[in-house]
Amino acid sequence: MKKFLDDDFLLTTKTAQKLYHEFAEVMPVLDYHCHISPQEIYEDRKFENITQAWLGADHYKWRQMRSNGVEERFITGDATDREKFQKWAETLEMAIGNPLYHWSHLELKKYFGYTGYLNSETAEEVWNLCNEKLAQDDMTARNLIRQSNVTLICTTDDPADSLEWHQKIAADESFDVQVLPAWRPDKGMNLEKADYMEYLKKLGEVSGVEINSFASLKEALKKRIDFFAENGCCISDHSLEYVMYLPASDEEIEAIFAKRLSGQCVDRQEELKFKTAFMTSMGREYHKKNWVMQIHYGVKRDNNQKIFGQIGPDAGIDCINNYAPSAEMADYLNALAKTDELPKTILYSLNPSDNASIGTIIGCFQDSSAVGKIQQGSAWWFNDNKTGMIEQMISLANLGLLGNFIGMLTDSRSFLSYTRHEYFRRILCELIGGWVENGEYPEDYKALEKIIKGISYENAVRYFGFDL
Repeated sequence: MKKFLDDDFLLTTKTAQKLYHEFAEVMPVLDYHCHISPQEIYEDRKFENITQAWLGADHYKWRQMRSNGVEERFITGDATDREKFQKWAETLEMAIGNPLYHWSHLELKKYFGYTGYLNSETAEEVWNLCNEKLAQDDMTARNLIRQSNVTLICTTDDPADSLEWHQKIAADESFDVQVLPAWRPDKGMNLEKADYMEYLKKLGEVSGVEINSFASLKEALKKRIDFFAENGCCISDHSLEYVMYLPASDEEIEAIFAKRLSGQCVDRQEELKFKTAFMTSMGREYHKKNWVMQIHYGVKRDNNQKIFGQIGPDAGIDCINNYAPSAEMADYLNALAKTDELPKTILYSLNPSDNASIGTIIGCFQDSSAVGKIQQGSAWWFNDNKTGMIEQMISLANLGLLGNFIGMLTDSRSFLSYTRHEYFRRILCELIGGWVENGEYPEDYKALEKIIKGISYENAVRYFGFDL
């Protein structure tokens, strides 16, 4: 029987072990999409206890605690941090087969030197150990990033953001990890939201553009794109509940926008036409800037309205939207490609059933302007588990070029989440090692080194054009 979480965790063959320990393990981490706070990086946040570091904004954990019958006061409410940690420990021991079990123990081992098991009985021991470590000078936000061998981080930022904290980090020569903004313009697109007019006012103020038409909205966004580019941004990100492609004339889009500006609600068809025009306009701007466009879709958000009313968004109450928009996505990419305005693009779906459709879509729009110009993104959110990662990589290998894959990202709000890259790399090496052991790929370690190091780190550096 293998020991839990030993040096060869998830690596069952000699080839997989060699690939991981000689090639993958030594590579740095490039976290090109996450949700950590640039302010906390600049201020070098120090956590008072493990609950703050682990449970403060982790809706993955909140979701499982509710599944274990934990009262909300012990999850997001007014219970003490020690009480919340106890409830998490009681939940974790039931999470057999869940990636949270692996992630949590990888984090305990890497950052706190704990090699036991967290459960209801060991919670006090782990609480004390972690808090003693967190009190040390080397356990601040910046030092956790350094310990994780991270070279670059891209946060997620609204067009109206001042980027104050990014500018302060960039000016601080004592911190050598690049922290760059990533453009997330969802609030400018979602004209159906109740607070849309309030957002337009804010965007107009920071851009210096009076937004009284769709043309002026685009102008305001262009000015902010320029500002973001001046601050090192080269990546956009869009969160779409639906992928739409419903083109309309400029006059019709202006009429829809004018209707919303007058305070009226738009209907569903009008909303989709506007969002099609918005996304097409943004894609063209990204192409001009040589930015990468990320598109995340397939999620139905905020389903439990009782919890949403108490906590708000990102509360662990989202689910997979059983919607396969392969035709719409192909039409959208084609609208940009036919005028040679298609930027480098990464597609993520929350629905694992979309793996094959994405694999076929990306093959339609590859060209010589970039290696792997259109990417299938890493297994996302509910799929970033062992099974989901394997299925995504096998599908990509079957339909495209796995060797050009840009690999893992944390998509996390936690400074302890970088062990997800280790988890991903172990699964990657086990998968490829199995193919070699089975005679499906030659034992050519020169080629294998290129593939493993590429997927772990080097492909992303090249793809995004980062100066590292």
